[in-house]
Amino acid sequence: MKRPLTIRLCGPRGFCAGVDRAIQIVVLALKKYGAPVYVRHEIVHNRYVVEGLQARGAVFIEELDEIPPEHRDCPVVFSAHGVPKSVPADAEARSLFYLDATCPLVSKVHKQAMRHQRLGRHVLLIGHAGHPEVIGTMGQLPVGAVTLVETEEDAMRLARPEGEELGFVTQTTLSVDDTAGIIRALEKRFPDIKAPAAESICYATTNRQDAVKEAAPGSDLFLIVGAPNSSNSKRLVEVAERAGAHRGLLVQRSSEIPWDEIGDISTLGLSAGASAPEIIVDEIVDAFRERFDVTVELAITAVETENFPVNRVLRDVELTSADMAFVNGSA
Repeated sequence: MKRPLTIRLCGPRGFCAGVDRAIQIVVLALKKYGAPVYVRHEIVHNRYVVEGLQARGAVFIEELDEIPPEHRDCPVVFSAHGVPKSVPADAEARSLFYLDATCPLVSKVHKQAMRHQRLGRHVLLIGHAGHPEVIGTMGQLPVGAVTLVETEEDAMRLARPEGEELGFVTQTTLSVDDTAGIIRALEKRFPDIKAPAAESICYATTNRQDAVKEAAPGSDLFLIVGAPNSSNSKRLVEVAERAGAHRGLLVQRSSEIPWDEIGDISTLGLSAGASAPEIIVDEIVDAFRERFDVTVELAITAVETENFPVNRVLRDVELTSADMAFVNGSA
């Protein structure tokens, strides 16, 4: 006889509008121009999505010099995380045709940073070193114009560049609570520091963290579907544990669930990072149904209706129902 298990399924979860748009751009480019379509860096941080696009004819590269000379006329797509200004400049120097899939909310942070600089401020970027979004945001401004701040300790140690005002922006996928602590530390240290004109952490990050906070208290285990290099997914694991889950775990597929280690659980929290498709959430629920008598409870804290249009040059291409199922993560 199967043991009873309540799954608290979070909403919103999974794909956000920026991820949906980025995947759609690659699929539309493949339909309009044919394979190969080159993609600089993972279009989003999810192996299932990357492999699905590879099967359709996308070729993933890290740098533009990997594109063979005979494929110079093929499109190259820049990932949703954004790129430094040097990347489109390099593409133009190589006479490459590129499509920018940068999330509009990341582009907004770029503009916030550039506005700070235009007003004569040294920019403090709250974020994680080495993350593609951070590299892209820092690359919007000249070398030395941006200082990265990762922790409250960094904020308290920071020395103001002589004679300069300060302004801050943040990576879009951070922990809301951690970021608030860093901002408080910066404002305590530098009372005249200027905030961006609008919130930098994106709506999808905030919404997914709020839903996890709702579902976490009393959960024996909290699974987050996401990749180990996905910042927003890793933050969800941290949020779950801080909000009362006994244990949080990041998995990419049901095959990664450590069945021998999960113990005698009765309540499971389940959510997915913004680049994780719904089909994997379904796969995980089905895997638990095979082993437990499952009851699903919904923990819904918001309803998302955002939609970001694709590049104008791709708007004349129509997607089939199968294409749309892949784009929205249900296939």
